[in-house]
Amino acid sequence: MTGAAGVGLEILLAEPRGFCAGVDRAIEIVERALQKFGAPIYVRHEIVHNTFVVNDLKAKGAIFIEDLAQVPPGATLVFSAHGVSRAVQAEAQARGFSVFDATCPLVTKVHVEVAKLAREGYEFIMIGHKGHPEVEGTMGQLDHGIHLVEEVEDVVHVQPSQTEKLAVVTQTTLSVDDAAAITAALVQRFPNIRQPKQQDICYATQNRQDAVKIMSPQVEVLIVVGSPTSSNSNRLAELARKLGVDSYMVDSAAELEADWLRGRSRVGLTAGASAPEVLVQEVIDRIKALGAVSVRRMKGVEETVKFPLPKGLKL
Repeated sequence: MTGAAGVGLEILLAEPRGFCAGVDRAIEIVERALQKFGAPIYVRHEIVHNTFVVNDLKAKGAIFIEDLAQVPPGATLVFSAHGVSRAVQAEAQARGFSVFDATCPLVTKVHVEVAKLAREGYEFIMIGHKGHPEVEGTMGQLDHGIHLVEEVEDVVHVQPSQTEKLAVVTQTTLSVDDAAAITAALVQRFPNIRQPKQQDICYATQNRQDAVKIMSPQVEVLIVVGSPTSSNSNRLAELARKLGVDSYMVDSAAELEADWLRGRSRVGLTAGASAPEVLVQEVIDRIKALGAVSVRRMKGVEETVKFPLPKGLKL
């Protein structure tokens, strides 16, 4: 059966793809809290940006909220993987919640760096997407002195109060290339700006983007499994398009359209860091139903990173 796809269509599967260590840890924190303390467990913001994951946890008894006023006194509250501002932390403490922090340790690393350098008198320029919860959390580590830039064009408009002590930090899920271009523009305008010893963009974001760069010349179309709210998933689809490959993002196999595969001989498939492997397998099944005859895994970086759970969640 060739279906709507090209005759003999091959699926090329990206390595690595899907869940990263921070996402694994965040989901496990909610699941363990539910097992240990029973439903409901309140979670501030989507624990990770994936519809399937959020719906699965809702079914198990998690309640997702944006405003802490929605949480009853004495409840157990989990902060999402994206991190929260100091104000949210203080409010949760004042309201007496039992809090488990699922902030990705790589985001926490950025928060710690901001706090340390702020004590030394630094101001900051943050590269990130306005309104993203991670950006709100990192910028919310300080009351003032942290300025957001989203694009290279924003660099000329940023006005720190001084330039002697200026540092750059970034959202962890950005396009590696875009962040490098913005950083270069910042260095040109502020030659003394301090850059992180290791870039803030996380290993998983980097690895998934590198895999798309290797894969793109080998495929005619790329499918990214990820939710519309997922920054790192969006960056994968954008990257493929920049490299001249048609690219589509799907939240589930049901969103995949046969027309995307018509006349193609090889389709690439990857997944953002918050997309579970079960969704990837469902997309593979759907592409096979449309005529794919083989699946080949790319060689790629093997990820062995694991992050410990917070104290108090051992079962």
